[in-house]
This record gives sequence, structure tokens and C-alpha cells, in this order.
Amino acid sequence: MSNSVSVVNDNGVAIVTIDNPPVNALSFHVREPLMQALVDLRDDASVTAIVIACAGRTFVAGADITEFGKPVQQPDLRAIVAMLETIAKPTVAAIHGTALGGGLELALGCHFRVADIDAKLGLPEVKLGLLPGGGGTVRLPRLVGAVKALKMIVSGSPVGADEAHEAGLVDAVFEGDLVTHATNFAGEIARKGGPFTPVRDRNDGLGETDLAAFDAEAAELAKKARGLEAPVACAQAVRNAVTLPFDEALAAERALFVKLVASDQSRAQRHLFFAEREAAKLPGKDTPKRRITRVGVIGAGTMGGGIAMAFANGGFPVTLLETSVEALQRGLGMIEKNYAVSVSRGSLAEDAKRQRLAQFKGSTDYADLAECDLIIEAVFEDMAVKKEVFGKLDAIAKPGAILATNTSYLDINEIAGSISRPQDVLGLHFFSPANVMKLLEIVRADKTAPDALATVVDLARRIGKVAVVVGVCHGFVGNRMLAARGSESEALLLEGATPSQIDKAFTDFGWPMGPFQMGDLAGLDIGWRNRKARGLTAVIADTLCEQGRFGQKTGRGFYLYEAGARAGVPDPEVEALIREKAAERGIVPRAISADEIIERTLYPLVNEGAKILEEKIAARASDIDVVWANGYGFPIGKGGPMFWAGLEGASRIVERLDHWHQRTGKQVFEVAPLLRQMAETGSWESDATA
Repeated sequence: MSNSVSVVNDNGVAIVTIDNPPVNALSFHVREPLMQALVDLRDDASVTAIVIACAGRTFVAGADITEFGKPVQQPDLRAIVAMLETIAKPTVAAIHGTALGGGLELALGCHFRVADIDAKLGLPEVKLGLLPGGGGTVRLPRLVGAVKALKMIVSGSPVGADEAHEAGLVDAVFEGDLVTHATNFAGEIARKGGPFTPVRDRNDGLGETDLAAFDAEAAELAKKARGLEAPVACAQAVRNAVTLPFDEALAAERALFVKLVASDQSRAQRHLFFAEREAAKLPGKDTPKRRITRVGVIGAGTMGGGIAMAFANGGFPVTLLETSVEALQRGLGMIEKNYAVSVSRGSLAEDAKRQRLAQFKGSTDYADLAECDLIIEAVFEDMAVKKEVFGKLDAIAKPGAILATNTSYLDINEIAGSISRPQDVLGLHFFSPANVMKLLEIVRADKTAPDALATVVDLARRIGKVAVVVGVCHGFVGNRMLAARGSESEALLLEGATPSQIDKAFTDFGWPMGPFQMGDLAGLDIGWRNRKARGLTAVIADTLCEQGRFGQKTGRGFYLYEAGARAGVPDPEVEALIREKAAERGIVPRAISADEIIERTLYPLVNEGAKILEEKIAARASDIDVVWANGYGFPIGKGGPMFWAGLEGASRIVERLDHWHQRTGKQVFEVAPLLRQMAETGSWESDATA
């Protein structure tokens, strides 16, 4: 038929194979020959059954999202599925790898679905700010029921073959040669005879749906969505499948899809989808990579233990080093406790826990790191301590071993320059908890070797991290911008805002929590220690720390926490302290709006991002968005700070920064030239490779 679609007749069973590497996306050059092949086979009397299969490592893993927002070239997926449902002879989807999005919707157009035992099936469109647009919200509930479909579609998370089989989505699960099994399955079904009922005409899964229970579940899921439009639209579309005739529900799904695909939120989420993939690309894609078979981690505290878990979870043996047996045992005990919690929650099997714990080798002797190919230190954030550790590593590490620091702020060039092999040194800035958080800032020092950098970028993918390569400066990308975002926080308090008012402005914007809630959660003493090390002060936060108010862990911080409570309540003592400190400075409190809070916190965030681009600390504006969406909770529906600047209007941001700079004279409001250029041209066109 074509390079993308081929047909083989096996004793009356036609096997249609899609071959569109790497993930068999349903691009136009696949859809056109696929439609023609199915029409021909429908009308071919020598064919008694049809199997749709895929070459390569996966079934169709989705639509071609580069086509979103562009004029649709026919036939589209909906037309192919509709035509499939006119075929009287049995049709079978043979699913291996993943059947995601449009791939699963294609499979739902078949009478039957069979799967390899390791296959995964899902409709992840919600993660792009969309809903399934090829009938998925209307057909899936007819097989698995409305509530199960709701959970699958709103979460976007795939299910395994066994779960899909149990739910009724898959008719059989096989091990071994799937196409052979599917061909035999189709042949047997054909011999038994029809009629074969399309999914659209089945109502077994819908049954007597309890709409009250459905609505309660949908409301709970919408609450978790924190202002995102797509999860709410997904829930409505599934509800339509229950309450409307099939064709009306299908038309309503399409209307919702068209509305979402044109929305700012979906544009933002699709931007992040592509940005993550772009961030992982390095110049010189053929750069050789070093072999990593064992990883060493120095420090078994919260951060070091989390880093060690991240590598063990990725299948790497880990040597974990501490200064004393007591500290080592405490760290290993915490790791075991963390895995036990996962087992108790059902997210990890007991066997998997044992396998992961077996990956760890504890030690108090630096000589035991000599066998490691990558060594990461996660010790105290102090330059002298870091240099001492690297001096020891310089003496014992094997030639070619990559030596990494997990510093959040310190100058990696200075660390690298303190040893004899600066080409092997780089930064791996994990975010806490390191075994959970996706972001990994990979900091390239001036003398970092290209193969060392390429190796850790690839390694990040292998342990499930979202990697962004950045340059050396104080705080790199994320923490440098965080400092700009928070530079006005205390000024806003002294001028009349309350901690809860500022936090509410953030959560209304879409952040999971505000800066004072976050400070209390992380521990106010951490920032206090960092400020003292740099000779900085924060009048309110420092006073709270001097009073022993470190946040949740002490029950008091910017908020009060009742025993065991994670949510704080406003504290009159803190508000009295703020007014006292304001009076000492002659500041008369005034009403401060949510708009002003955003202008004085998030506008400087964008401005600092522009400065980072000018200095080539980040390669692309989209890299900054990836950092902030994955490491700091920037709302994904706004696409990251640099993308959001376009939505907000860069000219407005510049105008308001100029206003605040004129009013306060503060450097944080001094507009970066690149941001002024963005306001004029509408793009960060000076982006360059870092």
C-alpha cells in the first residue's frame, strides 16, 4: 500500500501493519493509506477478518500533535473510526507497547482488542490541555463504565493490559508473538460468525450509571485540577456519553475539543510538552557517552538519600557514603522506611522494594567510591566543605569518572578549578524530595567535557527526570529567579499585605501554594541559614526564626499549625510583628491588591528570566519554562513564566516594571533589554545556545 501502511493476507485474515517510527503517530501520511486499505478490505470477499497491528516498539501512541491547530487533512481519525464501524467482518486491534490517545481511539473503532501482557492503554490528552477528540470519551464508557472511564480520561494515566482486560477494554491478553495470537483470535471469531457489534452500539458498560455518584467523583477530580479547563471538559464529555444519544455525545465531544485546542491553557501545555523534549537536546547529538554502571552518593541525609533512591529506582547499583556508621544507618533506615510507605500505599510491590534495597551498598570509606562511574556529593552547602570532598574524590575516583555536586547556589567553576580534572566536574541540582521531583538542573561548568554532559543528560532520562542544561551563576536558573520573585515579599508585608493575602494571590493564579506556605513547609531556618551565610537579612522572617518559629516542624512559622495539621491558620502574633516592624520604619499600611502582588513578584520573575537568557545561562526561553513548571509549581496551564509573559503581554509587564522601578529605585524592577525587545517583537528571538 505505502511505506507507512502494508497489508498481508494470512488465510483470509488481513493483517494491516502501520509503520511510522518512532511511535506510529497517526499523521496524514498514515491516515490516508490506512483508510484506503480498510475500505478495500471491507469490500474484499476473500477477507474474513481484519487485524490492525503496528511495526516497531509500540502500537499507535497518539495523534500527530504538530497538526493541532492547523486545518485538518481528510481523512481524519474520526472518519477512519466511523468507517471501521461499517465493516461487517470482525476487526481486531493487536496492541503492544502503548496504545495512547488516538491510538486507543483507533482500537476502540475495532470490534475487539487484544494486547501483549506488557502493553499499556490510555487517553492522556488532558495532559496537553485537551480531551480525546476521536470519540474516546463516548466509546470508552461503553466498555468500562462511566466512572472507570472518567478516572482514566481525567487522570490521563494509562492502565496495564491485565487491568484493561479485567475492566472490559481488552478482550484477551497474550504472551509471545502478538500478531500470530491476534491472527488466530480473529480467525476463530470469524469462524464462529457474527453479527459483530461496534463499540458505539454497546451499552453494557454504561448500564444503570449512578449519576449522583458520577457527579461526586467528577467534582472531586475537578477540585484537584486547580483551575485547569481540560479535566472539567473531560468529565462533561464522559457524562454526555451517559445522558445523550451516541451521535449527540460525539458531536458534543468535538465541540469541546475544538474549544480546548484554541485555548491559552492547551497552547501552554502543548508548549511545555515540546519544551521538555527540546530541553534534552544538546548540540553534537553524536557525542559519545561514558559508561555508567555504578553510582556513588556522598551524604545519606534527606537530599543524598533521595538522590540515591532515584538511581536505585532506575536500576543502578549505588554506593552510599557517610562520615559515620550511625549517620549511614540512619540514612539507610530512612530509605527503607520510604520504600515501606510506598508498599503500604500499594504503589510498590514488596518484591520490588527488596530488589531496590539490594542495590544499596553503604560505606564510610572513600576508597569504596573508586569503583563508581558517577559520584554525586550532597553534603553541606559550604564551599570549603565541597572543596574538601572533591579533593578526596580527585585522589580516589577512577579516570573518566564524572564528579557531580548537588549544590543549589555555589560556583561550580570554583569547585572544578580546585582539582586536577575539571573536565569531569558538573552540577546535578536535584530538587527535594529527589526520588519524587522530576526536575534536574544539569549545570555545565566552563571546562565540563561534552561527553560528560551528554552522559548525564541521557542518564537523567533513564532515571525518569526532566533535564535542563544550564550555565553557572548564583542559584543557576530556578533559585536565581526564585530570589527575584521573593525580593518584594517582605516589602509587601510591611506596606500592608498579610501572608495569607499574598498566598491567596498565588493560589488564585494557579500555584499549588503561596510563598509563605511554602516557606513554612520547607522550614524557615533553611532560608535563614542561607541569608546569614551571604550576609543578608529579612526582617520578618529572621525575627520569626530568632523566636524558634521555623514553620510546620515547630508548629509555628508565618502561620500557626495545630498538632499534626498540614494547613496553617493566620497568626495574630505574626500580623502584630509585621505592623510593629512597619511602624519602626515609618511605613503607614495601605490596601494592597492582588494585581499589585502579582506585579511585584511574578513580573520580576519574568524579568530575571530575560536577564538569564541575555547572559546565556539558559539556552532557550522554553528551558526556563520547563524548570519552573517541573521544579517550582508554576501553573502548567500558563506554560511557564516566559510563555506566560506572552499571554500577559510583555508590554504591560515592561510598563509596570518601569512604574515600580521609578517609584522604588530597586534593581529588581530594572527592565532587562531582552524583555523590552520581547515587548516590541513578541518573541525571545535572542535565544541562543548556552
